[in-house]
Amino acid sequence: MNKELEKALEQRILILDGAMGTMIQGYELSEQDFRVGHFDNHKKPLRGNNDLLSITRPEIIKEIHRAYLEAGADIVETNTFSGTWIAQADYDLQEAVYAINFESAKIAKEVTQEFKDRPRFVAGSIGPTNRTASISPDVNDPGYRAITFDELVQAYEEQINALMDGGVDLLLVETIFDTLNAKAALFAIDQVYETRGERLPIMVSGTITDQSGRTLTGQTTEAFLISLSHMPLFSIGLNCALGADLMRPYLQILNDKSPFAVSAHPNAGLPNEFGKYDQTPSLMAAQIKEFLDEGLINIIGGCCGTTPEHIKAIADLAKNYSPRKWN
Repeated sequence: MNKELEKALEQRILILDGAMGTMIQGYELSEQDFRVGHFDNHKKPLRGNNDLLSITRPEIIKEIHRAYLEAGADIVETNTFSGTWIAQADYDLQEAVYAINFESAKIAKEVTQEFKDRPRFVAGSIGPTNRTASISPDVNDPGYRAITFDELVQAYEEQINALMDGGVDLLLVETIFDTLNAKAALFAIDQVYETRGERLPIMVSGTITDQSGRTLTGQTTEAFLISLSHMPLFSIGLNCALGADLMRPYLQILNDKSPFAVSAHPNAGLPNEFGKYDQTPSLMAAQIKEFLDEGLINIIGGCCGTTPEHIKAIADLAKNYSPRKWN
C-alpha cells in the first residue's frame, strides 16, 4: 500500500478528477491531431481515439490534468480508458497499446509532480473494453461470446504492465458493466503483481445502468460488492450512467456493506437530447452534499460532462467534511 495515499485517505475525503472526454471535446481537434508524428500513414480514421493524444498531443492531456489538479484533485486518471488491444483493434492499433499506456502514465505523473502543496496521485484507468464476457452479442446464439476470459486477462496484463512502467500510483478498474470482465482485470492485476513483486492499491468502480439498481449484466449493487470482495481493494464505488441524485441509494448500500473505502464519480446529471450534460457545478455540488451529509464516501469526483469547475465546486465542499468510517 502507498503509505502517503493511505494516510491521505484516513485524513480527508479524497478528490478524483473529472471527465477527460468532455475536456478534449473543447479543443475541437482534427483528424491530424490524432496522427501527427506517429500515425500519419495509418489507413483507418483515428479521430475520436482519445487515448492516442497522450502520444500525438501530450501537451493537451497535460493541460487537462493540470486543470483538474489546480481545481483540487488529489487523484488524476490516466488517459487510457480504451487502452487495451481489444478496444484499439477497432482502429487496427493493437501495436500501440504499450505506448498509449506508458506515455499516459508518464505525463500524468509529470504533472502531479508540479504540485508541492500535498501529495497528488496517478490512477491508471482500466476501462471495461467494448466487449462483454457474460452476454452474447448475438440474440440468435445465447451461448456465443465475443471475448474469452483468458483474452481479457491477456489484454489487461499488457495494459497494467505498461501503466506500472509509466509510474502510476494505483490502478482503477472502472465503469464496470460486466463483473466477469472486472474479475479478469483483477486476476490480471494479481498475476502482474506476483510477477513484478510489487503491489499498488486497487480501486474498482461499477456502473449502475438505470434506476433498477443493476449493472448491465443484472447484478444488484450488493451482489457486485460481494463478487469482488475477495480482493484486498483500496476502494469500491460507482461511476457513470447516473447523476449524483440517482446514484445516492446505491452508495447507501455500499456504505452499509463495504469493508473498503467507498468512491463515487457520477455524471453531471443525465444527457440532454443532444447528448450534452447541462448540470452546473453548483447544482452537482448541492446533490453531492447529500452524500457528504450522510457520510457515505471517501473518494469523490466526476464522470461524463464534468469539468474542472465541477471538481472545484465539489472539492471546496468536501473539505468541510470528514471521510466515511469503515472497519
